[in-house]
Amino acid sequence: MKEYNIKHYIQFLGLFFLILGCASCNHKEGEKNNKQDSLKIDSVEVTLPAPRDSFLGLDVEDLDVLHERIPNNQILGKILLQYGLTPQQIHTLAEKSQSVFDVRKIRGGNSYHIIQTRDSVPVTKHFIYEINPTEYIVYTFDDSIAVQKVEKQMVRRERFVSGEIETSLWNSVVGQGVPFDLALQLSNIYAWNIDFFGLQKGDQYKVQYVEVLCDSAFVRIDTIKVARFVHCGTEFLAVPFVQNGRCDYYDAEGNSLRKAFLKAPLSYSRISSHFTNKRYHPVLKYYRPHHGVDYAAPMGTPVSSIGDGRVIFKGWTNGGGNTVKIQHNSTYTTSYMHLSKFGKISVGSMVKQGEVIGYVGSTGVSTGPHLDFRVYQNGTPVNPLTIKSPPVEPIADTNKVAYFAIRDSLIKILDR
Repeated sequence: MKEYNIKHYIQFLGLFFLILGCASCNHKEGEKNNKQDSLKIDSVEVTLPAPRDSFLGLDVEDLDVLHERIPNNQILGKILLQYGLTPQQIHTLAEKSQSVFDVRKIRGGNSYHIIQTRDSVPVTKHFIYEINPTEYIVYTFDDSIAVQKVEKQMVRRERFVSGEIETSLWNSVVGQGVPFDLALQLSNIYAWNIDFFGLQKGDQYKVQYVEVLCDSAFVRIDTIKVARFVHCGTEFLAVPFVQNGRCDYYDAEGNSLRKAFLKAPLSYSRISSHFTNKRYHPVLKYYRPHHGVDYAAPMGTPVSSIGDGRVIFKGWTNGGGNTVKIQHNSTYTTSYMHLSKFGKISVGSMVKQGEVIGYVGSTGVSTGPHLDFRVYQNGTPVNPLTIKSPPVEPIADTNKVAYFAIRDSLIKILDR
């Protein structure tokens, strides 16, 4: 991409007005073009380039800036060779970069920028690799090679969003032009209390949150300051509070929203078969009990343990295919079947609530990708959708005054 300095801009402008004077007999006075920084002469559209002399904080006056993306399975050395750098320069770059950024971690698809001179044989002055939207590495080629990691300035902005469910929380959030990350955050906060596969039309939510922006573009949600979700007529308040060094969300009475078990072992799928004592099996072609819940989800969807526990089985079962079983305590055990592959777990290892233990598949007796999820209470199968999970510790008596003061101030935001 060619950059123009002020001198070029003035020269171009003088040439433009010379052309305009010659064509004035055919030009209709007062005609305007709706496009910014452009004028129209008869049928010829001339766009004035915007002067620019810096890029990502670098002086690029009289230099060209090229914008590209890292090809898949491409090493840095091969990329730099095509821009005139020598093998010795590339070797030195890799050595100097070790303490700043490992060049082996360059990913296909990420953006990079080359800044060169405008000579007949361009000389590369800078190579810039974007790690993510907020971080990038600048390699400078001068008398010596310099490496610098730079972070773009980020801005935090508070937003308030309210909505009503028509089909799903995802559609409701995205339909308002809000990043889908908000739906993920809410589903994490309410994962122990609301079955997001069973949302009803008319369910409502209100949220005050802080988002992070970089170059006016959304990066992530930093914090949800307060939320209220009304599901099937029941109100669920979520207020963040730090207790014992951990920030959790609590309800109006000060009870933790976090429970011993998650409501579901995976996100954003649908229930294709419920817990029943008599179900017609689509493969075996006869009726038999189905003591679990089937979640239809795309192949490879991560499957998480619904609670802390110990892996007691990892392997193949007849009918269930790749299966993982987790013992959570002396009462509850869970089973996850038809997995395409296992997570980084082993028999006897401890897993945390929300830890990935496998991925959705169609192994065993199955008609398509889904998770067959089962819960056993004292060895007897129970309906995963109806078990009641005890909460963790509530707000301590010594913290109640502080918590209720914060709660009341945040509720005023939701009631405005």
